[in-house]
Amino acid sequence: MKRIIKKVAVIGSGIMGSGIASHFANIGVEVLLLDIIPKEPNEAEQKKGLTIENKSVRNRLVNDNLTAALKSSPSPIYHQKFANRITTGNTTDDLEKIKDVDWIIEVVVERLDIKKAVYEQIEKFRKPGTLITSNTSGIPIHFMSEGRSEDFQKHFCGTHFFNPVRYLKLFEIIPGPKTSPEVLSFLNEYGSKFLGKTSVVAKDTPAFIGNRIGIFGIMSLFHLVKEMGLTIEEVDKLTGPVIGRPKSATFRTVDVVGLDTLVHVANGLYENCPEDEAHDLFKLPDFINKMMDNKWLGSKTKQGFYKKVDKDILALDLDTLEYRAQKKASFSTLELTKTIEKPIDRFKVLIKGKDKAGEFYRKSFADLFAYVSNRIPEITDDLYKIDDAMKAGFGWENGPFEIWDAIGIENALELIKEAGQQPADWVQEMLSSGKNSFYTVKDGATYYYDIPSKSYKKIPGQDAFIILNNIRESKKVWGNSDATLIDLGDGIVNLEFHSKMNTIGSGVLQGINKGIELAEKDFQGLVIGNQAANFSVGANLAMIFMMAVEQEYDELNFAIKQFQDTMMRVRYSGIPVVVAPHGMTLGGGCEMSMHADKVVAAAETYIGLVEFGVGVIPGGGGSKEMALRASDTFRKNDVELNVLQEYFLTVGMAKVSTSAYEAYDLGILQPGKDIVVVNKDRQIAEAKKQALLLAEAGYTQPSKRKDVKVLGKQALGMFLVGTDSMQAGKYISEHDRKIANKLAYVMAGGDLSEPTFVTEQYLLDLEREAFLSLCAEKKTLERIQFMLTKGKPLRN
Repeated sequence: MKRIIKKVAVIGSGIMGSGIASHFANIGVEVLLLDIIPKEPNEAEQKKGLTIENKSVRNRLVNDNLTAALKSSPSPIYHQKFANRITTGNTTDDLEKIKDVDWIIEVVVERLDIKKAVYEQIEKFRKPGTLITSNTSGIPIHFMSEGRSEDFQKHFCGTHFFNPVRYLKLFEIIPGPKTSPEVLSFLNEYGSKFLGKTSVVAKDTPAFIGNRIGIFGIMSLFHLVKEMGLTIEEVDKLTGPVIGRPKSATFRTVDVVGLDTLVHVANGLYENCPEDEAHDLFKLPDFINKMMDNKWLGSKTKQGFYKKVDKDILALDLDTLEYRAQKKASFSTLELTKTIEKPIDRFKVLIKGKDKAGEFYRKSFADLFAYVSNRIPEITDDLYKIDDAMKAGFGWENGPFEIWDAIGIENALELIKEAGQQPADWVQEMLSSGKNSFYTVKDGATYYYDIPSKSYKKIPGQDAFIILNNIRESKKVWGNSDATLIDLGDGIVNLEFHSKMNTIGSGVLQGINKGIELAEKDFQGLVIGNQAANFSVGANLAMIFMMAVEQEYDELNFAIKQFQDTMMRVRYSGIPVVVAPHGMTLGGGCEMSMHADKVVAAAETYIGLVEFGVGVIPGGGGSKEMALRASDTFRKNDVELNVLQEYFLTVGMAKVSTSAYEAYDLGILQPGKDIVVVNKDRQIAEAKKQALLLAEAGYTQPSKRKDVKVLGKQALGMFLVGTDSMQAGKYISEHDRKIANKLAYVMAGGDLSEPTFVTEQYLLDLEREAFLSLCAEKKTLERIQFMLTKGKPLRN
């Protein structure tokens, strides 16, 4: 049966319900969001003479919840206009409207009696065949569908989203006793293809997969921190980015999620998993009980493990339970990993540490490895699902079994033994059969060790993806220390860069030029894309700073010209060039995207020209490109100055989109040309497809532009008056005004006496001259140095 999801009903509008509704709106689905009617009008409503019969009063709860969600940061929605796809109502007046939807998602309070009462009402109006799922995070699925019709049970299961719904990719699907295989298959594919999620089918066990392992990990650390006498700052240092986990690490994450939420799940596991060998770890330590008594729940109560007092953030001392100034955490073991770029390559070093950090890693990983091995087949039959759940639900760069592989299975078994833990028997059986890793790569695909068959099986769903890690070595065409060209097949080659933070320097520029050269000779098209955390944070600032400080202006001029020429080569090559940005795509990364034949952007792309923050203007063609795009936007009878001003402000205010969809508003992505994909895992495959389409349509090299309309003195005068008044009003500094005036000169096309048509090269020369002059400014050098050392912009 073919299913098309045109309209979804979400019952319950709390944080999760509004988040789920917003994410369906993100992907273009019409949403009906319902909640209960408040018991009575509030004080403000009473003053207006409104009664409970008034529609605005009856829908107040749902409307207030949705409004609060849409205003929250980070936002649950890609673009505020997408909220128009959500219609609100209440479960008394509007429940009958669910007869018109394709999928009903229940997100009410976590009480079985309430959920069952809601299902009874839903069944009165639901049309047969409609999907019905629950976002429960812990109530057994088999309890919820008891007593419902056969059709209801056939189309019912759990669909557990993680909060925040937009950003966390895990989508757990938990079948009930009678759930149709067709329903499970559909949801699995829909979650991946349309919702952009990592779909994981889990068993109906307490807390499913993600929270079972995640809460174990946190509770294990709660006990370990006391046992080892560590501070919360030390644990957060050890469990953050250094091992490929989010910056919020452990204790900051608990503060954000809410201690009460964690305690609720931990208590559920303690009560419902009596046979779990780690059962006692789910018992709350005394300091957690005390924090719960004190209502120190984290961000929602303004204090938890951390507390903000004025401008200072204090940390909780777990021994005294008093807040104190934070202490800097430092470990010699971590120093040994500073030169190791990828977290997966650090684990072997970390577990050998001779200090407290090494001891911590040995104990914590031993506990984790033993625990995950023993959860198979209880929570899942497939080890890769545990890794998928932890990466997608908790933001881990590597799952437990991937880390175990990186350390070495036998090495990790020694750690487990030393810690007095017992791994599952199947691990030793696997080793005895001559298989010494949980994963292996073959023919560009990842295979996992399948325990029942005692053989490697291909992880399903990979056919829709291109995983660069799997083909980098076997399909490498060319490479240097900063970039690699990989043959994607079908005549398309991919340029991946892997410099530090994917900054763009001479090695990356060499890679782009080499990629175009080889593609023009031996291929049909070029994709520029990677699968790192971020596409690129921009040009290599350290190199620019060094040249500027040494006053090597000829070399700097040459480097900037090389950057500009490379961007123009992207624009005017003989083959289609598709750029695939994602994550942070700043400065030069943005300029590269703007010069592509087509952009295939991940929905989570934060893109913008941010050069003002380091005291310069975009110098790799970005300033030129904004002037060109303004020119292309001019229409007959337009006030052209106003159009140009919008593009000028985008650069001058260093605007960065909070999603790829917002980049259309900034003029960075172009409607009708550039596209957005929700699932980043599918991005390279989609970029390859688009490059092929362009090639097969008979791609021809574009003609160089000589028709860019610049407004000259007319625009320049307006900009200069504007920057003067901004400085006079103390909105910008004197140096800000100087940078803005340089940008104004470029985007106006200089001080030409009247509007004139010019070439792109004319504008590039103005841009480069302005960039170089700013690099000679002391205040610009201060800004660059501050960014390099502090990682944030300086206002001087």
